[in-house]
Amino acid sequence: MLETLDNVQSLTWFLPEVALIAGLLLVILWDLIARGRSRITGIVVLTLAALATSGGLNAMYLTASTVKPLLLFHGMLSFDPFAHLFRVLFAGVAAVVVVFAAPSPETGAGTKSRGGAGEFFTLLLVVTLGLNLMVMSRNLLMIYLSLEMVSVMSFVLAGFKIDDRKSAEAALKYVIFGGTASGIMLYGMSWLFGLARSLDLGDIATRVALDTSHEGRVPLAILVAVICIMAGFGYKISAAPFHMWSPDVYEGAPTSITAFLSVGPKAAGFAVLVRFFQEALHATARVDGQLTPWAVIAGTLAMATMIVGNFTALHQSNVKRMLAYSSIAHAGYMLLGFCVFDQSGVDAIIFYLIAYAFMNLGAFLVVAAVAERSGGNENIDAFRGLGSRAPVLAASMAVFLFSLTGLPPFAGFIGKFYIFAALVNQGGSWNWTLATIGVINSVVSLFYYARIVRAMYLTKSTETAPFTARVAWSAVTTVLAVPTILIGVYWAPIYDLVSTSLSH
Repeated sequence: MLETLDNVQSLTWFLPEVALIAGLLLVILWDLIARGRSRITGIVVLTLAALATSGGLNAMYLTASTVKPLLLFHGMLSFDPFAHLFRVLFAGVAAVVVVFAAPSPETGAGTKSRGGAGEFFTLLLVVTLGLNLMVMSRNLLMIYLSLEMVSVMSFVLAGFKIDDRKSAEAALKYVIFGGTASGIMLYGMSWLFGLARSLDLGDIATRVALDTSHEGRVPLAILVAVICIMAGFGYKISAAPFHMWSPDVYEGAPTSITAFLSVGPKAAGFAVLVRFFQEALHATARVDGQLTPWAVIAGTLAMATMIVGNFTALHQSNVKRMLAYSSIAHAGYMLLGFCVFDQSGVDAIIFYLIAYAFMNLGAFLVVAAVAERSGGNENIDAFRGLGSRAPVLAASMAVFLFSLTGLPPFAGFIGKFYIFAALVNQGGSWNWTLATIGVINSVVSLFYYARIVRAMYLTKSTETAPFTARVAWSAVTTVLAVPTILIGVYWAPIYDLVSTSLSH
């Protein structure tokens, strides 16, 4: 039984979130009092400092053997290695996006041209805080509030380009789909609360186990409630059929925010999904050799998500929109790991998310760099001849795309290997079917990723003059490309860290 701390005692272990709160308050204050170039520089430095403090503290909690799992704020939040891992990931992803979104010193492009750098980075810190709370939540009310905190701030960030019609459209569609999914999820939560008379995941698990044992199967009321709740989680991870907001939002939002939404909230959605099914349902894939409803629902969702994402991406010419459908497909791959409902599946999901963060952030960063130098053109045509005009940038993009496909020797291959291995090791015709469909979808994805590679290396461009991306962007692109390769060659330390941390 984990020790439960009261509100005052919990603050000692809530320091990563306190750092983010302090950081966003300092950003607001600095934005009000500073003038000139120092204003933007100070905002970026303060934001990065807050993220570094939060990520550093969580990394220390993760690696220190003396730090034990706890329940904070009377059991509302979990303080455990599972949450620490994700919070380190969120800090890293947000830091990359800060560099991504920082105004260009040469052109002034970026948040500076909007005149809202303070608001932009404040909202980014608020979303990161919400993501941290999402992965720690073990109470239905906290799950709902943290998810809404992330969603509402994301709506604003998606529409941050206020003079751009596509950005406004993206924000509106995000709000409509988000509100609908949130309402359905809240309705499902009300059913569980009515059955268990509690919002605590542990209390719900006790009631679910009692009713299931009494009826000899999962009661229909619980099944309906969980399906409704899955609407909210599915919306966050862009799983079909809750994915319809993704393409328009990813295309219309600022590219830095698109990159962030494709990794941060998706990772948090999977964390909440895993914690809910583990702690509230004690879900398993089989009982007495028979598939449980949870395995069937998760498997069906995974197949639909992979197929919709990959086959729709085949017809896209806008690279941001193509990567949006690619992101949907990758949610499907990760759902395959979720289907096994054991620790190997959870380890595989987290490892995949780490690899996915490197390759997906890098791909969007290259898209932003190309678009900036080609008058905002985000179509595949803009990548023509990139291999000769910007060799390093093109090589990095090729690495990211091959990794997203799942080709060796890149990180994406190892991530998919562990996902499929978790399915195959558990065995059964259902899991073998899911693994086979996953492999077929990976092959399909090669076709649309290869279109970009072909444009970069095999298609001549009317523009022959070389171009260079921003120095900061080029540096970050290289930093992201290197681990994408290294993890594909020497992945054991990271996977062992994930597996060992979560086994404690």
